[in-house]
Amino acid sequence: MSWQAAVEKTVIGLGYDLVDCERSAGGLLRVYIDKLADQALAGEVISVDDCEKVTRQLQYVLEVENADYQRLEVSSPGLDRPLNKAADYARFTGEQIEITLKLAFQGRKRYSGELQALDAAEGEAAGWRLVFNDGKQDQALDFSLDEVRSAKLVPAIDFKGRKSKPAAGESQDKTNKADGKKAASKKKKQSNAKARQQQDDEESPAAAGKDDKVDGGLDQ
Repeated sequence: MSWQAAVEKTVIGLGYDLVDCERSAGGLLRVYIDKLADQALAGEVISVDDCEKVTRQLQYVLEVENADYQRLEVSSPGLDRPLNKAADYARFTGEQIEITLKLAFQGRKRYSGELQALDAAEGEAAGWRLVFNDGKQDQALDFSLDEVRSAKLVPAIDFKGRKSKPAAGESQDKTNKADGKKAASKKKKQSNAKARQQQDDEESPAAAGKDDKVDGGLDQ
Protein backbone atom coordinates (compact mmCIF):
# COMPACT_ATOMS: atom_id res chain seq x y z
CA MET A 1 0.00 0.00 0.00
CA SER A 2 1.35 3.47 -0.91
CA TRP A 3 1.68 6.15 1.77
CA GLN A 4 -1.11 8.18 0.08
CA ALA A 5 -3.48 5.20 0.20
CA ALA A 6 -2.51 4.51 3.83
CA VAL A 7 -3.22 8.13 4.80
CA GLU A 8 -6.57 8.19 3.00
CA LYS A 9 -7.73 4.88 4.47
CA THR A 10 -6.73 5.92 7.99
CA VAL A 11 -8.32 9.38 7.90
CA ILE A 12 -11.59 8.12 6.39
CA GLY A 13 -11.62 5.19 8.81
CA LEU A 14 -11.47 7.60 11.75
CA GLY A 15 -14.52 9.45 10.46
CA TYR A 16 -12.91 12.49 8.86
CA ASP A 17 -12.75 13.95 5.37
CA LEU A 18 -9.27 13.90 3.81
CA VAL A 19 -8.86 17.28 2.12
CA ASP A 20 -5.27 16.95 0.93
CA CYS A 21 -1.89 15.43 1.76
CA GLU A 22 1.58 16.29 0.50
CA ARG A 23 5.18 15.40 1.18
CA SER A 24 7.99 17.94 0.88
CA ALA A 25 11.55 17.27 -0.25
CA GLY A 26 12.75 17.57 3.35
CA GLY A 27 10.59 14.64 4.46
CA LEU A 28 7.74 16.72 5.92
CA LEU A 29 4.38 15.01 5.50
CA ARG A 30 1.39 17.35 5.71
CA VAL A 31 -2.15 16.03 6.07
CA TYR A 32 -5.23 18.29 5.97
CA ILE A 33 -8.45 16.96 7.46
CA ASP A 34 -11.97 18.29 7.87
CA LYS A 35 -15.27 17.29 9.40
CA LEU A 36 -17.72 15.39 7.20
CA ALA A 37 -20.25 17.51 5.34
CA ASP A 38 -23.19 16.82 7.68
CA GLN A 39 -21.04 17.47 10.75
CA ALA A 40 -19.71 20.74 9.33
CA LEU A 41 -23.27 21.79 8.49
CA ALA A 42 -24.15 21.22 12.15
CA GLY A 43 -21.39 23.68 13.14
CA GLU A 44 -18.63 21.23 14.08
CA VAL A 45 -15.05 22.25 13.31
CA ILE A 46 -11.69 20.52 13.48
CA SER A 47 -10.09 20.84 16.92
CA VAL A 48 -6.62 20.19 18.33
CA ASP A 49 -7.93 16.90 19.76
CA ASP A 50 -9.01 15.80 16.29
CA CYS A 51 -5.56 16.52 14.88
CA GLU A 52 -3.84 14.69 17.74
CA LYS A 53 -6.11 11.67 17.30
CA VAL A 54 -5.33 11.40 13.58
CA THR A 55 -1.61 12.05 14.17
CA ARG A 56 -1.29 9.16 16.64
CA GLN A 57 -3.05 6.72 14.34
CA LEU A 58 -1.12 7.83 11.25
CA GLN A 59 2.20 7.46 13.03
CA TYR A 60 1.34 3.85 13.82
CA VAL A 61 0.04 3.05 10.32
CA LEU A 62 2.93 4.72 8.48
CA GLU A 63 5.42 2.84 10.63
CA VAL A 64 3.73 -0.46 9.79
CA GLU A 65 3.72 0.48 6.08
CA ASN A 66 7.39 1.53 6.37
CA ALA A 67 6.59 4.94 4.86
CA ASP A 68 9.55 7.24 4.31
CA TYR A 69 9.01 10.56 6.11
CA GLN A 70 10.77 12.65 8.76
CA ARG A 71 7.98 14.67 10.34
CA LEU A 72 4.18 14.56 10.32
CA GLU A 73 1.82 17.54 10.51
CA VAL A 74 -1.97 17.18 10.70
CA SER A 75 -4.16 20.29 10.56
CA SER A 76 -7.42 21.77 9.27
CA PRO A 77 -7.44 23.15 5.71
CA GLY A 78 -8.18 26.74 6.77
CA LEU A 79 -10.71 29.21 5.39
CA ASP A 80 -9.32 28.99 1.85
CA ARG A 81 -9.83 25.24 1.72
CA PRO A 82 -8.75 23.63 -1.57
CA LEU A 83 -11.26 21.76 -3.73
CA ASN A 84 -9.65 18.62 -5.16
CA LYS A 85 -12.40 16.12 -5.91
CA ALA A 86 -15.96 16.03 -7.18
CA ALA A 87 -17.29 15.56 -3.65
CA ASP A 88 -15.67 18.86 -2.64
CA TYR A 89 -17.43 20.71 -5.47
CA ALA A 90 -20.76 19.10 -4.60
CA ARG A 91 -20.30 20.02 -0.95
CA PHE A 92 -19.56 23.68 -1.63
CA THR A 93 -22.05 24.37 -4.41
CA GLY A 94 -23.38 27.90 -3.96
CA GLU A 95 -20.18 29.14 -2.30
CA GLN A 96 -17.67 31.65 -3.62
CA ILE A 97 -14.60 29.91 -5.05
CA GLU A 98 -11.51 30.75 -7.08
CA ILE A 99 -10.34 28.47 -9.87
CA THR A 100 -7.20 28.42 -12.00
CA LEU A 101 -7.61 26.77 -15.38
CA LYS A 102 -4.95 24.68 -17.08
CA LEU A 103 -5.49 26.60 -20.32
CA ALA A 104 -6.40 30.26 -20.60
CA PHE A 105 -9.96 31.17 -21.56
CA GLN A 106 -10.52 34.64 -23.07
CA GLY A 107 -6.97 35.58 -22.17
CA ARG A 108 -7.03 34.58 -18.50
CA LYS A 109 -6.73 31.49 -16.36
CA ARG A 110 -7.97 32.66 -12.96
CA TYR A 111 -11.64 33.25 -12.24
CA SER A 112 -13.57 33.94 -9.04
CA GLY A 113 -17.31 33.63 -8.53
CA GLU A 114 -20.21 31.48 -7.32
CA LEU A 115 -19.97 27.73 -7.91
CA GLN A 116 -23.03 26.07 -9.45
CA ALA A 117 -23.70 22.48 -10.47
CA LEU A 118 -24.91 21.53 -13.94
CA ASP A 119 -27.16 18.59 -14.65
CA ALA A 120 -25.10 15.74 -16.06
CA ALA A 121 -26.11 14.28 -19.39
CA GLU A 122 -26.68 10.54 -19.52
CA GLY A 123 -23.37 8.70 -19.43
CA GLU A 124 -21.37 11.88 -18.78
CA ALA A 125 -19.73 13.28 -15.69
CA ALA A 126 -21.40 16.17 -13.90
CA GLY A 127 -20.35 19.61 -15.09
CA TRP A 128 -19.83 22.82 -13.15
CA ARG A 129 -20.49 26.50 -13.70
CA LEU A 130 -18.84 29.58 -12.25
CA VAL A 131 -20.96 32.74 -12.23
CA PHE A 132 -18.78 35.84 -12.07
CA ASN A 133 -18.99 39.56 -12.81
CA ASP A 134 -16.66 41.05 -15.42
CA GLY A 135 -17.19 44.57 -14.08
CA LYS A 136 -20.18 45.20 -16.31
CA GLN A 137 -22.48 42.20 -16.01
CA ASP A 138 -22.70 38.64 -14.71
CA GLN A 139 -21.23 35.94 -16.91
CA ALA A 140 -21.08 32.15 -16.68
CA LEU A 141 -18.11 29.88 -17.24
CA ASP A 142 -18.89 26.18 -17.69
CA PHE A 143 -16.04 23.80 -16.95
CA SER A 144 -15.14 20.23 -16.06
CA LEU A 145 -12.75 19.16 -13.31
CA ASP A 146 -10.25 18.00 -15.92
CA GLU A 147 -9.88 21.62 -17.05
CA VAL A 148 -9.02 22.90 -13.56
CA ARG A 149 -5.45 23.18 -12.32
CA SER A 150 -6.44 24.28 -8.81
CA ALA A 151 -9.48 25.55 -6.93
CA LYS A 152 -10.15 26.88 -3.45
CA LEU A 153 -12.81 28.54 -1.36
CA VAL A 154 -12.86 32.32 -1.10
CA PRO A 155 -13.13 33.25 2.61
CA ALA A 156 -16.24 35.30 3.41
CA ILE A 157 -15.23 38.16 5.71
CA ASP A 158 -17.76 40.78 6.84
CA PHE A 159 -16.27 44.12 7.89
CA LYS A 160 -19.60 45.91 8.37
CA GLY A 161 -19.71 45.23 12.10
CA ARG A 162 -16.20 46.56 12.55
CA LYS A 163 -16.98 49.76 10.70
CA SER A 164 -20.12 50.54 12.66
CA LYS A 165 -18.42 50.33 16.05
CA PRO A 166 -15.57 52.75 15.31
CA ALA A 167 -18.10 55.22 13.93
CA ALA A 168 -19.96 55.24 17.24
CA GLY A 169 -16.70 55.33 19.11
CA GLU A 170 -15.52 58.21 16.99
CA SER A 171 -18.62 60.20 17.89
CA GLN A 172 -18.13 59.39 21.57
CA ASP A 173 -14.45 60.27 21.30
CA LYS A 174 -15.33 63.71 19.89
CA THR A 175 -17.71 64.26 22.81
CA ASN A 176 -15.02 63.23 25.28
CA LYS A 177 -12.54 65.59 23.62
CA ALA A 178 -15.03 68.47 23.84
CA ASP A 179 -15.67 67.73 27.51
CA GLY A 180 -11.93 67.50 28.05
CA LYS A 181 -11.38 70.93 26.51
CA LYS A 182 -14.05 72.45 28.76
CA ALA A 183 -12.50 70.81 31.82
CA ALA A 184 -9.02 71.97 30.81
CA SER A 185 -10.26 75.53 30.26
CA LYS A 186 -11.95 75.54 33.67
CA LYS A 187 -8.86 74.09 35.32
CA LYS A 188 -6.70 76.73 33.63
CA LYS A 189 -8.90 79.53 35.00
CA GLN A 190 -8.70 78.04 38.47
CA SER A 191 -4.92 77.72 38.17
CA ASN A 192 -4.59 81.36 37.13
CA ALA A 193 -6.70 82.43 40.08
CA LYS A 194 -4.56 80.38 42.45
CA ALA A 195 -1.41 81.81 40.93
CA ARG A 196 -2.63 85.38 41.48
CA GLN A 197 -3.63 84.55 45.04
CA GLN A 198 -0.25 82.93 45.71
CA GLN A 199 1.56 85.95 44.29
CA ASP A 200 -0.43 88.28 46.58
CA ASP A 201 0.35 86.08 49.58
CA GLU A 202 4.07 86.04 48.76
CA GLU A 203 4.16 89.83 48.56
CA SER A 204 2.57 90.26 52.03
CA PRO A 205 4.86 90.69 55.13
CA ALA A 206 3.37 87.60 56.81
CA ALA A 207 4.22 85.44 53.82
CA ALA A 208 7.77 86.76 53.75
CA GLY A 209 8.31 85.67 57.35
CA LYS A 210 6.86 82.26 56.59
CA ASP A 211 9.21 81.78 53.66
CA ASP A 212 12.23 82.54 55.81
CA LYS A 213 11.17 79.86 58.30
CA VAL A 214 10.93 77.20 55.60
CA ASP A 215 14.24 78.11 54.01
CA GLY A 216 15.93 77.92 57.39
CA GLY A 217 14.83 74.30 57.77
CA LEU A 218 13.13 74.83 61.12
CA ASP A 219 10.22 72.63 62.06
CA GLN A 220 8.20 74.06 64.89
